[in-house]
Amino acid sequence: MENNTYKLLIADDDKDIRSILSLILTQEGYEVLTAQNGQEVLELADESIDLYILDVGMPVLSGFAAARQLSGRFSAPVIFLTAYSTEADKVMGFSAGADDYIVKPFSNTELLLRVRAVLRRTHRLAPAESSLKENSAPSVLAFKDLTLDLDSQSVKRGEEMILLTYTEFQLLRLFITHPKKIFSPENLYQSIWGETAVGDAAIMVHIKNLRKKLGDSSRSPRYIKTAWGKGYYLE
Repeated sequence: MENNTYKLLIADDDKDIRSILSLILTQEGYEVLTAQNGQEVLELADESIDLYILDVGMPVLSGFAAARQLSGRFSAPVIFLTAYSTEADKVMGFSAGADDYIVKPFSNTELLLRVRAVLRRTHRLAPAESSLKENSAPSVLAFKDLTLDLDSQSVKRGEEMILLTYTEFQLLRLFITHPKKIFSPENLYQSIWGETAVGDAAIMVHIKNLRKKLGDSSRSPRYIKTAWGKGYYLE
């Protein structure tokens, strides 16, 4: 896909940062909307947004709070901008639904590379799925009472629709297409994030969030199980 097919929403309470980011991304061919706080993000959010870039420390409603509400309505990926770089801060970000995390100050090149990487990961399956359809491969995956529709990127448990983030959906898809295979944290981030190694803590957070949305228990899971010291698997 060309860059101009992507619509980005940038939120930062610093007007200069909003202007700079908007200019950089517009010059790259992206369609850009801007907001100055999390509340404005929620007012502008809709299905046409392909990527949210949210500053963490915004007034009225923080980036974390906005992302949590977005994750209940939409599946577009989220990149957080923040001045904090500790592991605990990153875990908080991934818990709120982040797909990537950029620490200020950052270069224009780093921003563009991360935006491209997240969009590429989000949309890289589209050509493959079209090819699969031509070969009459199934567009629906099932495991126990879970059903994944690859066309609509949706998940049902029985008749209940479950809204997952892009990353959560791809994790579940990976598990279902490789039942009983144990994936180490390294396997998972290589499979889902590609070149971006987000670390074990982030993987644990995504697994925890996915289990919670599926109504699963970490102590006695029905779906995603833990192979202690090795990783995670579906059985």
